[in-house]
Amino acid sequence: MVMLDISAFTGLSPEEAGRRLQQEGYNELPSGEKRGILGIITGVVREPMFLLLVAAGLIYFIIGDVQEGLILLSFVLVIIGITVYQERKTENALEALRNLSSPRALVIRGGSRSRIAGREVVRGDLMLVSEGDRIAADAVLLAGNNLMVDESLLTGESVPVRKFPGPMEGERRPGGDDFPWLFSGTLVVQGQGVAEVTAIGTNTEMGRIGRALQRLEREETKLHGETARIVRSIALIGLLLFATVVIVYGITRGDWLNGLLAGITLAMAILPEEFPVVLTVFLALGAWRLSKVNVLTRHVPAIETLGAATVLCVDKTGTLTLNRMTVARLEAQGQIFACDIRKDQSLPEPFHELLEFAILSCKKDPFDPMEQALLQKGCDDLDGTEHLHRDWELVLEYPLSRELLAMSNVWRSRTGEEYVIAAKGAPEAIADLCHLSPADAQAVGVEVEKLAAEGLRVIAVAKSSFGKKDLPDGQHEFSFTHLGLIGFADPVRPDAADAIGECYSAGIRVVMITGDYPATARYIGREIGLRSVEEVITGPQMESMDNRAVTGAVGKADIFARVVPEQKLVIVEALKQNGEVVAMTGDGVNDAPALKSANIGIAMGGRGTDVAREASSLVLLDDNFASIVAAVRMGRRIYDNLKKAMAYIISVHVPIAGISLAPVLLGWPLILLPVHVVFLELIIDPACSVVFEAERAEADVMQRSPRDPGEHLLDKQTTLLALAQGLGVLAVVLAVYLSAVSRGLDTAETRTLTFVTIVVANLALICTNRSWTE
Repeated sequence: MVMLDISAFTGLSPEEAGRRLQQEGYNELPSGEKRGILGIITGVVREPMFLLLVAAGLIYFIIGDVQEGLILLSFVLVIIGITVYQERKTENALEALRNLSSPRALVIRGGSRSRIAGREVVRGDLMLVSEGDRIAADAVLLAGNNLMVDESLLTGESVPVRKFPGPMEGERRPGGDDFPWLFSGTLVVQGQGVAEVTAIGTNTEMGRIGRALQRLEREETKLHGETARIVRSIALIGLLLFATVVIVYGITRGDWLNGLLAGITLAMAILPEEFPVVLTVFLALGAWRLSKVNVLTRHVPAIETLGAATVLCVDKTGTLTLNRMTVARLEAQGQIFACDIRKDQSLPEPFHELLEFAILSCKKDPFDPMEQALLQKGCDDLDGTEHLHRDWELVLEYPLSRELLAMSNVWRSRTGEEYVIAAKGAPEAIADLCHLSPADAQAVGVEVEKLAAEGLRVIAVAKSSFGKKDLPDGQHEFSFTHLGLIGFADPVRPDAADAIGECYSAGIRVVMITGDYPATARYIGREIGLRSVEEVITGPQMESMDNRAVTGAVGKADIFARVVPEQKLVIVEALKQNGEVVAMTGDGVNDAPALKSANIGIAMGGRGTDVAREASSLVLLDDNFASIVAAVRMGRRIYDNLKKAMAYIISVHVPIAGISLAPVLLGWPLILLPVHVVFLELIIDPACSVVFEAERAEADVMQRSPRDPGEHLLDKQTTLLALAQGLGVLAVVLAVYLSAVSRGLDTAETRTLTFVTIVVANLALICTNRSWTE
């Protein structure tokens, strides 16, 4: 593949880009259905609680109590105000997450590359696109190498189409090979290119079709279904009791209108209409809180699953380590030079050629941390020598593949007639390219193990030359000479060991997956505190195993080395067969199947491709393992607080319902009227959505085992606790009522004292349920 030279492109100046952004607006489509004030009011009007409230108000008007009727109907405005506030708060949290989850774009501005939010791309920007990118805007291809794009989103055709730079002529439409047009929302599956943005936002092909991508919507979760069933069941009970109370009151007292009021009061007291509101607020604000610990929620159900995760499968590089590669060791001609120890010593001559060809095997302007480390080492030690070739022309690149874990660059010097080839890659792959004898290959393997045992990532370097005009199709057709080995150090993140210790305390197993050698993986495993580091399963070993063997192996080993991305899916599926709830990290195009299959797919936000991000449930904005652990902690806190809120709702409804039902059954005067129940409801809603949602985590939140994913939010123990609390409050309220009656207080005074008791008890229940461990 011919390398793409971007040195000739400068792009817009930052000032011009800012001016166009201000003039033309953001590169985004309408954000979809967003309820306005009228929509919110319509939703409130359809709520059973609202209908009961209006019915009660009308009855007061009929019996001539205008003041009570007006008070009840005025509560309608209060309820609408609270609903608008909650809706807006939830929508603002979701909007913030939408902004985070929009595609990113790599652009050239003022001659420099910068990665920006896709919504900030402007017309005239030069975008750099490569494998795994979701194209941020409509554009025309100016230069490209082997660029293939999946346009199925627009055409329905699953076969990628080839893109080729050309004149901006003809109809601009998706589909078909060798056109220069690129379209917003389509996916680059191969190659790379430079494209000039021609349309943004609603002016793109995607905008004309009217389909918005990358939006975080209100998704139905398991908890939504569970709470809906609970509300339906309780509503049915409330309906039956409503009818019973009206009939009994009417027959025994002959007052059907007051009987209807008593029935409405009981129905309002029983109906737990807070459940769906509280759930929506908790999950939306929970997603917002996760973003504050550098974790973006793409799919809301992941918040529920976080607290149930039993296994975290994580990449070593960049997640457990800092991904700041430095050249630590050079091995050539039987000698080893420790770069990290002998920093002040100049590089000995035997290592010059090794470093020279290692640099020639890199991209000119690399993103890969290893290649950046090699270029930096070359600038430090070879600057001013004949070993740096800034004037050579890069002719062809042979990319790394699963079949051959090595890549080669073909160069042409200004004066030389032969091509110069530089190769680097996995030591066994380079040994294969060099056709080393078994003895020599074994000797190289011994050196590799020594370097790997120090926790270093090891690559080999080789050189070749080629005198024919037509270059071959594959690397194996060159005659390579083995030059030596290079070991890279990548420091472990300072907080990785503590985070893994916290996982173990929380009953969560950590599995490290890496493409490095087993010895390197063991070294890093010891440094970060993995429990089991001696048993390592390698990718080649997995290839020789059947499904049963793999399922058994993943239950024992905590380290998987020399693994290719496709094998992550095998690991995930095997762990799930063992009954584990799996969280998996990934960043590449080939990681997408594993991310999709995992119970919680976690994409890397810094170095991850758009494909990986789209396949994931969560996106790790800082690529840090400690942030995953923080997300688990936050997920457990959200679930705990939601459980407390639901228990509180049940417990507080028991005394309200009981004190509404008792007078009808026992022939007492009505204690609670609809206005009292509505007032109490106005306390319950804000208390649940604010007090419990903002409550800090329990002290033991990361000291207990993961919860069973099949566990109900309101399990038997929680329900019994809530009912016991409610019955206790009911007993106190009835005792206060009877005491007031026995002291000869009139009905109004008795009602007031009882109501105040319920309010105080309500607040006491809030305090009681804020923590179940303190």
